[in-house]
Amino acid sequence: MKNPLTPIKAIIKDIRPEAEGVKTYTLSTEFSFVAEPGQFNMIGYPGVGEAPISLSAIMQVGDSTLRDGSFKHTIKSVGRVTDFLKDFKKGDELFFRGPYGRGWPVKKAEKRDVLIIAGGLGLAPLRPVIHLILNSRESFGDVSLIYGARNEKNMLFMDEFKIWEKDISLYITVDEVSDVSKSPHPPFTKEWSGGINVGLVTDLLDRVKIKPERVIAFVCGPEIMMRFICRGLMMHGMSQSSLYVSLERRMKCGIAQCGHCQHSGLFVCKDGPVFSYKEVRGLPDGVL
Repeated sequence: MKNPLTPIKAIIKDIRPEAEGVKTYTLSTEFSFVAEPGQFNMIGYPGVGEAPISLSAIMQVGDSTLRDGSFKHTIKSVGRVTDFLKDFKKGDELFFRGPYGRGWPVKKAEKRDVLIIAGGLGLAPLRPVIHLILNSRESFGDVSLIYGARNEKNMLFMDEFKIWEKDISLYITVDEVSDVSKSPHPPFTKEWSGGINVGLVTDLLDRVKIKPERVIAFVCGPEIMMRFICRGLMMHGMSQSSLYVSLERRMKCGIAQCGHCQHSGLFVCKDGPVFSYKEVRGLPDGVL
């Protein structure tokens, strides 16, 4: 029987800078790799350690740049493992275990309106959901994406916005605009039709037409942002069971054995990282 803690070797096929200190790595393994939007891998290197990283693209949901056995992670250098990885180059090897966890309930979203809300790096775990929706657009109702970041230097996947806005409504906001005139990317160019807002993600909730009885919301970002987003959506009439959030905790083993990620009796690595808001609202060691 295969040991679930045994890491698998992967080759870096491509590295793409996304934002300040953030890169997307395309990894390839000789094995078939099947995952769901919202799941994560433990990424690491012998002698350095591992870190839980959400998948930012998977072949099964329509990323045409991927081949069998390949997938993408969008990683910011913020800790020992991710800082070690930042100098890796194409052709280098690293190791992973996974995929782990419960992802976004995309099946429940079919035939319903979908509201996707992300802050900063929180767009990465939601990107496979966007790809899946675009790949099967007729299966979903109205789809809106609200995305916020500190400024354009911290915003992910801007080169995909023009493609996304053809089929879903985009609402973009930043805390500050650092230098509009030099940015080559939409939505910071005059040619982009969607415009840009300066302010909080929560400011944009009133811009979206929400039909509480038929909409489902997927929310990912800083926990304090998710708290106010979920409470704002409830004020629009949405039920807690139609709101889903993705949590971050100190996941170590990925299979609910070590207990590092326990959240009031829930194992974030196994029971999550995606939870309905009803499951996690008001738990004592969180801010939701």
